[in-house]
Amino acid sequence: MNRPTSEKAIKELVKTEYGQAALQAKSGGSSCCGGKTPDKFDPITSNLYQPSETGSLPAEAMLASLGCGNPTALAQLHPGETVLDLGSGGGIDVLLSAKRVGPSGKVYGLDMTDEMLALARDNQRKAGVDNVEFLKGEIEQIPLPNDSVDVIISNCVVNLSPDKDRVFAEAFRVLKPGGRLAISDVVVRGPVPAEIRLNIELWMGCVAGALEESEYLDKLAKAGFADIGLEPTRIYRTEDAGELLTGAGLDIEAMARQVDGKFLSAFVHARKPLGGPTAP
Repeated sequence: MNRPTSEKAIKELVKTEYGQAALQAKSGGSSCCGGKTPDKFDPITSNLYQPSETGSLPAEAMLASLGCGNPTALAQLHPGETVLDLGSGGGIDVLLSAKRVGPSGKVYGLDMTDEMLALARDNQRKAGVDNVEFLKGEIEQIPLPNDSVDVIISNCVVNLSPDKDRVFAEAFRVLKPGGRLAISDVVVRGPVPAEIRLNIELWMGCVAGALEESEYLDKLAKAGFADIGLEPTRIYRTEDAGELLTGAGLDIEAMARQVDGKFLSAFVHARKPLGGPTAP
């Protein structure tokens, strides 16, 4: 099955798949990124959080975790800050961020999927967290005013967007001058076989929509960000390729040789300059 050719089709597919993942988590089932192989170890989504972080959170928040990193730990959040999580899913990163910013801070979770929003609000209620608000919307059109948040986080969501330039422009717009961007995402080093780019299961698996590393950084600079950096947090080797390509209908052995070391989870960070315009 090939990747959808229109932005609308991609968004509808993402919404459907992640809605199903939310329902699965609510019923007590786990789901890997994109809903694949929930009963197997997944090299992207596994072992991202420490038990000390998640021990007080509802089990459903962990079951709906489809990320590729732990941006709340890497972002160095401070008490009193306002945080926005792009593509907040079941709410795990929002709830963890709420602990870090404390009662004087505020955390927004933004998601376009009704089922995920319902699950996240239920998890918020179970966790007894008050300084959180979940918003319905798309990361390409953030429903918040200019210069309104201190930190933007996101966990393996930007690569699912068909219009990443718009995502970065919107992130720049809503950040306060001096505000920080702290994203966990999958990126690519070097050329990627066309079969992977075109495969819809890998698109939903947070792989096929990933940007090449230099392109990612260039797009952030184009949006106006400064102090841009990218730090690999997990590099996927040949032995991981079987998991990455499971169910894709591809020649696993041949693909493994072509993806070795090219896909990586990374912590991408940047800052909105002080005293600059709202948008470039």
